Amino acid sequence: MASGPQTAGALRRYRAIAPKKTSGRAIWGMIPPMTESEEQSLRAALAALIEEHRDLDSAILALVTTGSGDQLQLTRLKKRKLQLKDQIARLENELLPNIIA
Repeated sequence: MASGPQTAGALRRYRAIAPKKTSGRAIWGMIPPMTESEEQSLRAALAALIEEHRDLDSAILALVTTGSGDQLQLTRLKKRKLQLKDQIARLENELLPNIIA
């Protein structure tokens, strides 16, 4: 797992906030909103992932059309592309959560 300011910001957002005791019931605190700098860093990371996903798509297409790549290499590239898709979805959900209200 990568480390750095982006990871630290994400970890701060997802840490559990201890429940507060009031009249015998626990009330969970709300996660504080994302700061502007955290949002900017997430958007930059999202843009980089999207670009890498597009590059992989082009590379896979080139390998398939030319037939020069072996099946193992093609499988690895496709697997990486799916991992990127999952990471992109996570970051998009973090930036725009799907809250049912």
